[in-house]
Amino acid sequence: MKEVTKEVYLKWYEDMLLWRKFEDKLAALYIQQKVRGFLHLYNGQEAVLAGALHAMDLTKDKMITAYRNHVQPIGMGVDPRRVMAELMGKVTGTSKGMGGSMHIFSKEHRFYGGHGIVGGQIPVGAGLAFADKYFETGGVTMTYFGDGAARQGSLHESFNMAMLWKLPVVFIVENNGYAMGTSVERTANHTDIWKLGLGYEMPCGPVDGMNPVKVAEAMTEAIDRARRGDGPTFLEMKTYRYRGHSMSDAQLYRSKEEIEEYKKIDPITQVLDVIKDQKYATEEEIEAIDQRVKDLVEECVKFAEESPYPEIQQLYDVVYDQENYPFLPHKL
Repeated sequence: MKEVTKEVYLKWYEDMLLWRKFEDKLAALYIQQKVRGFLHLYNGQEAVLAGALHAMDLTKDKMITAYRNHVQPIGMGVDPRRVMAELMGKVTGTSKGMGGSMHIFSKEHRFYGGHGIVGGQIPVGAGLAFADKYFETGGVTMTYFGDGAARQGSLHESFNMAMLWKLPVVFIVENNGYAMGTSVERTANHTDIWKLGLGYEMPCGPVDGMNPVKVAEAMTEAIDRARRGDGPTFLEMKTYRYRGHSMSDAQLYRSKEEIEEYKKIDPITQVLDVIKDQKYATEEEIEAIDQRVKDLVEECVKFAEESPYPEIQQLYDVVYDQENYPFLPHKL
């Protein structure tokens, strides 16, 4: 694994804090009805992304996930201002304001989207990995899904084909304890989701998803295996979300005490504790990071609010261009 240095810890802290504050701002904008539709926040699960990015090669590796998908593209290199604009439905967004919260996408940065169909991204992730194997790109696809999606039949079909063809894919279930409002204990007679890989003789195992170092270690091993041509790995990231399934979730299925207990192992706090213990940064330097994050989030909001909404013409431009039907000229 790449060494986890002082610089890595400082980057993890700044990145995860940005992701947390970015989404805290989204929650406020949602209440103001500046972000419409559904909104699923990632608060608490940031270590899963931070650790994975440390292990990935962003020049060729891909990522695909479900609809809790705002911070992943930022981590992959997408301008956070464009992500904010997409969430507000503005033309400067990643999909020109047409995708919204659940469908952030960037082909340029190899982020293949949030997907609204539960489990729908699992076979697509395997398909992306098939393309990498076919074209011999050397890339690996990180295919993320939630604990509820692990109960979908498409998972088993994808696992079977991925093992049969030794596809360069890492399957990652982010087990945050609840599929919407339904606990893992109520969805199956087993709670160790990673054991589903055993039926396909796929390397698999649990990972502490609240610690970016543990995530990076497991992801490095899985990515190296896939890149060697030895096929997929299935990892269960045991994590937790501090907010509800979506902004409309009243969270009646869990107690405030449970949430507070998990906040004691907050991934951002864990990283900050190491920074302070190892004296990687002074209090002034930490405050400077905090201020940079705050300023960037405000810049994202300003950029999005000042951006225009799409023109009506865009509805036609993003569908298709038919040569023998010239009556709707495309402008894109």
